[in-house]
Amino acid sequence: MITSTANYKVKKIVQLNKKPSDRRKEDVFVTEGLKMFLEAPEESLREVYISENFRDFLNGQGEDGERARKRLERSGYEEVSEEAFRKMCDTQAPQGILCVVRQSHYRLEDMLQKRGCPLILVLENLQDPGNLGTILRAGEGAGVCGVVMSRDTADIYNPKVIRATMGSIYRVPFYYAEDLEDAVREIKDAGIRVFAAHLKGETVYDGCDYCRPSAFLIGNEGRGLTERIAALADSYVKIPMAGAVESLNAAVASALLMFEAARQRRKAE
Repeated sequence: MITSTANYKVKKIVQLNKKPSDRRKEDVFVTEGLKMFLEAPEESLREVYISENFRDFLNGQGEDGERARKRLERSGYEEVSEEAFRKMCDTQAPQGILCVVRQSHYRLEDMLQKRGCPLILVLENLQDPGNLGTILRAGEGAGVCGVVMSRDTADIYNPKVIRATMGSIYRVPFYYAEDLEDAVREIKDAGIRVFAAHLKGETVYDGCDYCRPSAFLIGNEGRGLTERIAALADSYVKIPMAGAVESLNAAVASALLMFEAARQRRKAE
């Protein structure tokens, strides 16, 4: 059992939580909680740590507890004292299990070549980790085939992003574009119509046809899309606001657009 907060493994986990550069160098990220452990692809699990009281916690988890026990037998794990485990965790109320998981790597071409009718979300300079994680979770629910991001968007492996995805980090393809303009042009060249969520939009978002291959451009939380990225859109769309509200949170706006596309596609089936 690891008992010291000065243990090198404890220190390594702390640094992986804090530093994107360490995550990139090691090609891993850290997840916490029973759900994230159960949903992690087994081939991607690198290390598993449990607190000394975690097995008692599992006794009250029913079927999930039994699944976790069997998976722990397959993956192996290291037990950690409660004090050291709290040091390793980024959350205020740790659930007692923490995993180091191999990062996933996707290509834009894979998203564009997906069979069926692609639905892609393009994010420019989003900075709030909670927004980014929520967008991935909503994207999975709406059936997107991928999320494309500018290089200056928040780190998708930030612990706050990971928590907000509620497991979607394992399943939704994503891609950081070195040049977002080039990426949007590549999306358009693939026959995908690009819509920008924009205050200057003249068409209400639910008045457009998303049954064809579609992509949505979403800008920074405070400044929106830059002119150069917005100019690449085939159409500007707006979400009408009542009262004195000018616009919606980026994650909420993204979810509205994605689920409107999903609604139209279900209706057309």
